[in-house]
Amino acid sequence: MLTASDLAFFLQQFINAAPIAALYALLAFGYSISFALTRRPDFTMGALFAFTGQIFIFFTGFGWTALWLTYPAALGFGAVVALIYGVTTGGLIGWKITGPLQARAPTSVIPASLALMIVLMELVRIAADSRDLWLSPFLNQRFILWQGGGFPVSITLIQSLEPALVAILLVGSAAYLSRSAAGRAWRAVADDPLAAELMGVNARNVVVLAGLATAVAAGLAGLLATAYYGSMDFGSGLMFGLKVVMIAAIGEQTSPGRCALGAVVFGLAETFFGAYVSFEWRDLAMMGMLVALAVTLRRESRL
Repeated sequence: MLTASDLAFFLQQFINAAPIAALYALLAFGYSISFALTRRPDFTMGALFAFTGQIFIFFTGFGWTALWLTYPAALGFGAVVALIYGVTTGGLIGWKITGPLQARAPTSVIPASLALMIVLMELVRIAADSRDLWLSPFLNQRFILWQGGGFPVSITLIQSLEPALVAILLVGSAAYLSRSAAGRAWRAVADDPLAAELMGVNARNVVVLAGLATAVAAGLAGLLATAYYGSMDFGSGLMFGLKVVMIAAIGEQTSPGRCALGAVVFGLAETFFGAYVSFEWRDLAMMGMLVALAVTLRRESRL
């Protein structure tokens, strides 16, 4: 029989799952925009995710200690600089490395993206003098939603703001893709790049802009994840990147909206597995589930 305590625990886990589900959705949406055009898996998004988060911490600390900014101003300064770094780095990587590799040796993109992750990790480590940097907590005011069930069901300000912000971004981006001229060009190149070129669409420019959009999504996700958890490491970037690639592989990889919805479901399932089954085995179990689903669905699609 479902008790008030069981219901309270369930509601609290749902609240806890919302930010992580939102991060997965943002990353999956951005990944799908590029994948629809290139049709090649790429872990560069995970590298940019972690890189932007670490740059955010580094420049927030720089603004606080060296520029004597107030903490909100230092956070804004760090976020702007990190996003510029992340998008610029993503553009350069696509222009000079992954773009040429996808054209000449597509299978080499995966090891190249892993190598890029190591390079970016070492650059930030050297800049931070091998120290673990953390943000001071902010937007962590706690609000009680329900007092029943033996313990209060609560939510912090950042837990409510991040999913709401991501939802607004994704709904707006999906509407833009479906109604704008740029969205029509993106869909045309995704369906048939040669036919799109014959109709006057510059497929190369569309691919470049899609790569920048993916870098923006990765950068924003890195900022939000770092703001929520207070820190960032490249192990998280690798894990998030791998999960997003696998989430996209079991769904409609060329549909950003469907990828985002699948990522939300995965984020909820991951949180509830850790809460009800085992937190220690959560990542192994969820990755095993993704691999099994990818193999099963891919086999069925060939039959």
